Amino acid sequence: MFLPRLKSVKLIDPLLLARQGSVPRPVVRGLFFGLAPRVPFPIRYKSISASSALRQVMTEHNDSGIEQIQLLDGCEDSYGGVRVEIKEDMDADVMKADVFASLLRASVSSWKQQGKKGVWIKLPIKSSHLVDIIVKEGFRYHHAESDYLMLVRWLPETQDTIPANASHRVGVGAFVLNDKREVLVVQEHSGRFQGTGVWKLPTGVVNEGEDICDAVVREVREETGVDTKFIEVLCFRQSHKSFFTKSDLFFLCVLQPESSAIDKQNVEIEAAQWMPIEEYAAQPFVVGNKQFNFMANICLVKADHGYPGFSARATTTRGGKRNYIYCNKPEIVENFASSM
Repeated sequence: MFLPRLKSVKLIDPLLLARQGSVPRPVVRGLFFGLAPRVPFPIRYKSISASSALRQVMTEHNDSGIEQIQLLDGCEDSYGGVRVEIKEDMDADVMKADVFASLLRASVSSWKQQGKKGVWIKLPIKSSHLVDIIVKEGFRYHHAESDYLMLVRWLPETQDTIPANASHRVGVGAFVLNDKREVLVVQEHSGRFQGTGVWKLPTGVVNEGEDICDAVVREVREETGVDTKFIEVLCFRQSHKSFFTKSDLFFLCVLQPESSAIDKQNVEIEAAQWMPIEEYAAQPFVVGNKQFNFMANICLVKADHGYPGFSARATTTRGGKRNYIYCNKPEIVENFASSM
């Protein structure tokens, strides 16, 4: 994570040039990314961070003829863009609407001259008073979380290639079968199945930064109190327009129970029990719903004939970040690779 600060850059002010175009041309210091402008004094962007420094800017301009202008500092990304994170502890004067507007306007002008592409601004919720200013400078919403809003702007006069916000939500379901051919099922206290009497498999949503194989074990423990071990992904389905226009990926996972006592969650779960798998699959709602019926049949085939799913193989990226590859019979791949 980087801290926003004010950066020293030399830049032309087009409005100033237009206003002072008839003034005799002086000696100009620094690089101006093009022809030397006709200006009455050099323009220099200087780092300042406190209200006393802001007052010093005006004084130095009057005494020496040098106009000091602030810029927001950002971190370059891998795609020729800039990322700026506004911190809640920034100087109070800098966070004032008029001062911040000038900072942002000058910064955007500088980034354009440097050939930057997308500019990202991460704005904490406590600085929401700056949203209107940022939007008026051509930025748009990209995404939001509980404590911040991300805004973005495409700078070049070319097609905007900024990627859209995340398009999918990831859900998991747990097929937990014990030695008695009983499957772990729940009735929901709220939601779609509230009050219907339908027994369903435990389900949930994968948290940010959480692996599917860990998420499904966590969800079962939270909803039923039963400890389990992840075995494999049995199947998955994709649906669209499911959650605030986002698509949904749902992974049905096979788990091995490591305990049997049920201690259900009271907030979301009305009831939980071990039910014979045939009884679960024969419920009228399951039989009458094509999606639920097909998944129930997959579970039956798994229980009776060992239908193969996708096991999780831990791997790492080039940078050392851990992740999982879900594949069918990874041992075959490993044995083949070792024999080469």
